[in-house]
Amino acid sequence: MPKLAPLLREYPDIKVEIMIDYGLTDIVAERFDAGVRNGEQVGKDMIAVRIGPDMRMAVVGAPSYFRKRADPKTPQDLIGHNCINLRLPTRGGLYAWEFEKNGRELRVRVEGQLVFNGATHMLNAALAGLGLAYVPESMTQGHVAKGRLKRVLEDWCAPYSGYHLFYPSRRQATPAFALLVDALRYRT
Repeated sequence: MPKLAPLLREYPDIKVEIMIDYGLTDIVAERFDAGVRNGEQVGKDMIAVRIGPDMRMAVVGAPSYFRKRADPKTPQDLIGHNCINLRLPTRGGLYAWEFEKNGRELRVRVEGQLVFNGATHMLNAALAGLGLAYVPESMTQGHVAKGRLKRVLEDWCAPYSGYHLFYPSRRQATPAFALLVDALRYRT
């Protein structure tokens, strides 16, 4: 919310309502002004405005988890590990972990004892030594630096298009909406 603070202070009449939903909600049908998704998930009929940098995923586990298990060297090695799964409502089943190296893309369906619908719970389970988690790199960096988590398969986790604000191309933007878009726009 740091990007919104100056806008809201300068324009106290602007009101912003934020809904968190991990599904791929149809913003037009649900009558939302805009949505936020990774760049690859924005529909072709939408206007997309980058609001964050490229991102990377990270496969991490606690040092206690690795005391009894060898580090996976390739994504296929995850089959022998207790992986913490993610279920997103719009994907139906469990999320397949996505990897890429030297132009080779892989999707691995992992197995494990735990399934969550959010990355924070997955990270907490990994910190507790309950398995490997596949979560955004930005969530793991402090824990890795302090030795609470160990990162594996780093060379298989390629950057991908970060968050974008998106909205229908046929929408006539109000002045307040245009100010919001400009405030959130990612500037390198």
